[in-house]
Amino acid sequence: MIAKLKGIVDSVGPDRVVLDVNGVGYLVFCPARTLQDLPPPSGAATLLIDTHVREDHIHLYGFSDTLELDWFRLLQTVQGVGARVAIAILSVLSPAQLAEAIAAQDKAPVMQAPGVGAKLAQRIVAELKDKVPSLVEVMSVGAGGEAEETRTARGLISDAAADAVSALVNLGYPRVEAFTAVAAVAKQEDSPLEVEPLIRSALRELAQTGKVA
Repeated sequence: MIAKLKGIVDSVGPDRVVLDVNGVGYLVFCPARTLQDLPPPSGAATLLIDTHVREDHIHLYGFSDTLELDWFRLLQTVQGVGARVAIAILSVLSPAQLAEAIAAQDKAPVMQAPGVGAKLAQRIVAELKDKVPSLVEVMSVGAGGEAEETRTARGLISDAAADAVSALVNLGYPRVEAFTAVAAVAKQEDSPLEVEPLIRSALRELAQTGKVA
């Protein structure tokens, strides 16, 4: 079982890279974000690998970081999501964006991925909602403290944030707009807010953007 490859970039395609490891070329399928992070041909690269062994083939899927690999595996726990669909989703959404879409139960961003229709996107956000926190906890931390996207994503899936979104929806705001407002507030705070302050701040955010219930 191959878990990691370290070698020289030989060539890069729309969804794959050939990595030369001691003279052996490994064909590795990757999401667009990982491919964008690779150096040009002849540059050194390291990829985390998920190996899929089938009767008629062995496919390698590569990722630049552990979080993206974890999301790749988690997405495939949903019925109808295979490796290629998971790669497609991770090509259009970053882990933080995917976490936000699932926490908001917003299928629209997931539907941007080729091959993902409305029914499958709804299944993905519904089935993975309770599994998002475990992945958000391992998002990267910058040298100056917790990364902004990490802090935001963690705040968005807190109980207080979920209650605040529900309250705004009950006031007549569309769920996506309510979620976006709470997200903006959570991003600005160094520590989690209680429900009532979150609602008040989110209402101010909605007013500033011209959104009305």
